[in-house]
Amino acid sequence: MYRKFLNARSPLRLLEKGLHGGLGIGNVGVLVAGHGMGKTSFLVGVALDELLRGGTVLHVALDQTVSHVREYYDTVYEDLAASTHLDDAAVTHTEIDRRRSIRAYPPASFSPSKLREAVKVEAEMGAKPSLIVLEGIDLERVEREELQDLHALAEELAAELWLSVASREERVAGVPDSVAQFEDLLGVILALEPGPDGDDTVVLRALKDHDNPDLSDLHVALDPKTLLLVRH
Repeated sequence: MYRKFLNARSPLRLLEKGLHGGLGIGNVGVLVAGHGMGKTSFLVGVALDELLRGGTVLHVALDQTVSHVREYYDTVYEDLAASTHLDDAAVTHTEIDRRRSIRAYPPASFSPSKLREAVKVEAEMGAKPSLIVLEGIDLERVEREELQDLHALAEELAAELWLSVASREERVAGVPDSVAQFEDLLGVILALEPGPDGDDTVVLRALKDHDNPDLSDLHVALDPKTLLLVRH
């Protein structure tokens, strides 16, 4: 299957429609989910979609190793290539690997300045990111000035920046307090949680969609077997 056709049929296009256009460049989005719900799988799916569209990705992990994150990419990509019969899958895999960088930091030592340094290095190597994924950040320990700096960095790069935040509960009742304090700096807030009883999928729900008061049903889920985004 040609990449353009694959990209056009991606469940992410459905997600973007539900979010009135998606996250958008220069914006910060947050994914909230309980342990084991698939935060990394979802964000890797977002990153692969960007890579297949010719973009460049910087994936920063504060709670996993580089090799662990790379394994997620390989697993999700292999399932995607197999399920869609992607043409020249091996060649495409090599190509997108060149436009994806993974970095890991101990949570206690990370700061937005570290991310700026990483972006500077990537840009000097000719790989300015169009998408940044920052996993495992503890917003309860983040100062407002730090999140403002992350937002400013997304604007300067004309990039999208996704954060993942752990929830204590599998089902997210509402925007957690740790996230709510920064809500004015966030474009999109999504919850990843178990589907209806008897449904083994993990569904996405919008908690914030820019300034739109109407939070539409996103009709997108994560298949726990393949780790792929699917229409729901």
